[in-house]
Amino acid sequence: MPTDPGHDFLTASQHKHLDPTGQAQGLPQPPLEWPFDPDAPQIPLPDPAPVAAAPVVLRELIEARTTHRRYTADPLALTELAYLLRCTQGVKPTGTAAITKRTVPSAGSRHPYETHLIVNRVEGLEPGLYRYLALENTLIRLPAPDDLAQRATETCGKQLIADAAVTFVWAVVHERVTWVYGTRGYRYLFLDAGHICQNLYLAAESIDCGVCAIASFDDDALNALLGFDGTEMFVTYMGSVGKI
Repeated sequence: MPTDPGHDFLTASQHKHLDPTGQAQGLPQPPLEWPFDPDAPQIPLPDPAPVAAAPVVLRELIEARTTHRRYTADPLALTELAYLLRCTQGVKPTGTAAITKRTVPSAGSRHPYETHLIVNRVEGLEPGLYRYLALENTLIRLPAPDDLAQRATETCGKQLIADAAVTFVWAVVHERVTWVYGTRGYRYLFLDAGHICQNLYLAAESIDCGVCAIASFDDDALNALLGFDGTEMFVTYMGSVGKI
């Protein structure tokens, strides 16, 4: 009888099968933020408070949420992008340097995701690849080919990225979670991605934008295109965003 790798993983990640975690062994805690070039120019994000998010009733917003695969040619304002970033990975004060609290839940407050952006149409930003530095609330631009959006689209079975105003790319640093939870932490990585994307859907709905979640892609090709090694950091989920 052939083995089922998915079932094997679920079995191996049961608590009774786990080895001592890095935390239990006294190993150093992984950094809360992936390293970046301190000399890279940072783009401060504006205060998202002025964004004209429509007054909503939560239940009505949840009922209205849907996936949008077609967008207008209108750009997002930089304040709108700042609003969406705040709603999906915004950092809250904690009074401790050991963890971060954010606008989404995360197992053990580990928050293993680094948000990257494939920008096509955002006012004040040149098209290209950006990384959101959540602790600093800034953006840095990363090297990328001129045809990044089209090449990313090809890795995803021609889904939407080239037509979106911006695509959120969530790349995970698994060690932040596995240091605490061991192999079982891999389960939590994907749960965390779902929390983030749902916030993106709801926040976008409140500013007349649409989202399409994207989980089908060529892992190796997309990671290589965006500069991730596919082991320490790798893409698990994306969300294209545009005006509707």
